[in-house]
Amino acid sequence: MLNLVALGIVAAIVVLTVIAIVDWIVRWRAVRRLSAHADNPLAADVSHTSPSGSLGRWLSLAGFSHPSVPALFMASLAASLVIGVVLAQVFRSVALRPLVETVSNIPGGVGETLAAIVLGGPWILLTVATLAPVLVVRAARRARVRAIEQDLPLALELFATMAEAGLGFDAALIKIVGSQDPDRPLNIEFAHFQRDLLSGVPRLRALRQLARRIEVTPVTSFTSAVIQAERVGASMAETLRHQADDLRGRRREQALVLAQALPVKLVFPLVVCFLPGIFVSTLAPVIYQMIQVANSVLRSAGR
Repeated sequence: MLNLVALGIVAAIVVLTVIAIVDWIVRWRAVRRLSAHADNPLAADVSHTSPSGSLGRWLSLAGFSHPSVPALFMASLAASLVIGVVLAQVFRSVALRPLVETVSNIPGGVGETLAAIVLGGPWILLTVATLAPVLVVRAARRARVRAIEQDLPLALELFATMAEAGLGFDAALIKIVGSQDPDRPLNIEFAHFQRDLLSGVPRLRALRQLARRIEVTPVTSFTSAVIQAERVGASMAETLRHQADDLRGRRREQALVLAQALPVKLVFPLVVCFLPGIFVSTLAPVIYQMIQVANSVLRSAGR
């Protein structure tokens, strides 16, 4: 039964991978043809084209925005599925029976529960191995969000300070992009925002695309405020300063929430790890002396 299900899943993944590769080849050739006839040299950069489909959108939010990433993801998904099938078969043929016999001998009804879990071991291995690429993308998305949220307050402070000093938004953006680490996600997105502006994209549209590429709440709030200031003609320096102060207040509130939740999180390790050791170290000598006294009393009474 496991073999039939695994073969069906492998066949479905292989078909989807072939379809994704063919679609990527067609799109890649179209983009290359457009880039070859473009007058703007910035149009030749096809490594950051807009993602197509929900899969490309999901991968781009994790930082994988190259057009070939969806096909590579499907190929890695198929490879991980094959590896999961192999691992499940090896586990079932080599270690399943001895492990079930070992855990079944545990008394108290625990052995039956552990045996049922062990019997599902091949399916667990298959599921974990198949979902490994998905877990990698999710971890990359979380790391990207943390990095952006870490760099955004400093960027907003620099924006506000430069705007108050008289620099325009574009000039301040050039200074920030040049002074920050080029490998940081936020700096990379700011560089793509600059590229959009240089290629002729209107600023409001480029800001919306920036927020859509990142999809992080503080960045969305920042771009919305800048768009509103551009529309109504408000002071850019005052708008950026308000955004910086608001983000600083949010980070302070998040730090307070984490600090208040710390005692609750410490209850479990204190009860499980520290209190038993404290009880043993403090009460063990007293209990030992009481046992010795009781033994001596019983011996004297027996004589």
